[in-house]
Amino acid sequence: MTIRHRTVLAFSLATLCGTSSVWAADGASITLYRSDSPSLYASSGETDSNEGYAVVREGRHLELQSGVHDLVLGDLPNHLDAEALALGFPNVSANVVSQRLLIGQGPNAALTGLTGSNISVLGDNGQPLASGSLLRAGPDGLVVRSGNGTTLIRQYAAVTTVDGNFPTGSSLRLRVDASRSGQADAVLSYPTSGIGWRASYVATLRYGNVCSMQFESRASIANRSGRDWRDSNLTLIAGEPNFAKSAAPRPMMVYANAAPRAANALPEQSSVGDYRSYTLPAAVDLPDGSVSQVLLYAPRTVDCERTSLYENGGNWMPPQPMLNDGFNSDSNTSITSTLRFSAFDSLPAGYLRVLAAGRTGGPQFIGEGRINDTPKGTDATITLGTAFDLRGKRDRSSFHVDKAGRTLDEAFRITLTNAGDYARTITVREHPNRWRQWTLTSSTVKPSQQTTDTLEFKVDVPANGKAVLDYGVRYTWTADDQPQS
Repeated sequence: MTIRHRTVLAFSLATLCGTSSVWAADGASITLYRSDSPSLYASSGETDSNEGYAVVREGRHLELQSGVHDLVLGDLPNHLDAEALALGFPNVSANVVSQRLLIGQGPNAALTGLTGSNISVLGDNGQPLASGSLLRAGPDGLVVRSGNGTTLIRQYAAVTTVDGNFPTGSSLRLRVDASRSGQADAVLSYPTSGIGWRASYVATLRYGNVCSMQFESRASIANRSGRDWRDSNLTLIAGEPNFAKSAAPRPMMVYANAAPRAANALPEQSSVGDYRSYTLPAAVDLPDGSVSQVLLYAPRTVDCERTSLYENGGNWMPPQPMLNDGFNSDSNTSITSTLRFSAFDSLPAGYLRVLAAGRTGGPQFIGEGRINDTPKGTDATITLGTAFDLRGKRDRSSFHVDKAGRTLDEAFRITLTNAGDYARTITVREHPNRWRQWTLTSSTVKPSQQTTDTLEFKVDVPANGKAVLDYGVRYTWTADDQPQS
């Protein structure tokens, strides 16, 4: 064994003689599961991620030898579930005796992927240092086996390999027992992380008093797996399967376009168990460190409803009547702008960016919110932000407790102001939650909605003006519910 000291590491590609490594064939079938992890879609930070989840099925062309022998399958992602990798031989009598996953991470990631390959190692002046099969690549150097023995090389400048290609990602060393020699097609399947998808929506509100928007639906597909995929057939799964393993395989940013496809081609939608699937109509390239976008639905015009919401309190209900005059007396001043629309089809969870067309100029961003999985025909609502021209003020106008009669009367005055140039309708949402038994005793505006814990009023507020809402409620309770103090 010869030992040399390493100073510089560089890679070059050349054509050498055969190799025992087997690179991935194009055209893998990948089933992708939804992931909202920011690390997958971020435009900066680490290029590698163990978030997301996908199941991959891909073909490999192998050169088998009769009997027991070793193979190395390269071009695997960095974050694999080592217990779930499976290699099958559909048309050949061969079995996998054992397998070992070689993780392609850190400064030796590319060389780790060449384990089992025939390589040539060059020195600083270009002279060959060793040629043969790479046994191991680590921080202490390269271990190369040739006809003259095994060499540990610590000082080298370049490594050349067959086929003009370095693998990306990890590698799988296999011990295979085959009944005969010759070429064979195999199918490799495995789950992996570092890759996932989520829906991405853009709504452009039209200018005017009627709420209508141009709605665009796309799937954002992120790949930070350490592996490139070319001409891959993708199926996207919408829903939330349970993952038992807490660490289960759950970009400089490069936006990669899908392969050309037929005009108006859209994903084929179907059901898979309790989930929904979207099969893309054409193969897609997924370079490592990229985010690709493809259409989910054709762009369309969607009716919507804009709401200005003024809300106080919450849905919490106390275990006994709250008779303290300071309870729930806080007043919120901000008014929240929301957007609601009915799903024209099943909408997978994702984020909706909303733009608004102005009287002059192009559309401008006015808010963003998350849409949960939304079945067809049900409503989706997002919060856009705080309205600039609208304000609210809530003052308690009366309060009286009759412990003997087991009643409490409370009233509020809500003042709404509008500094804008056109009239607005503001939804006032109140939560009478001193006790579960209550009735509305008076109101200057008829409630638009009333439930066991919510009162809603729609109040018209003129431009550059104000409006006032007065309402009162009465709480009642029994002797068993009577507070002790």
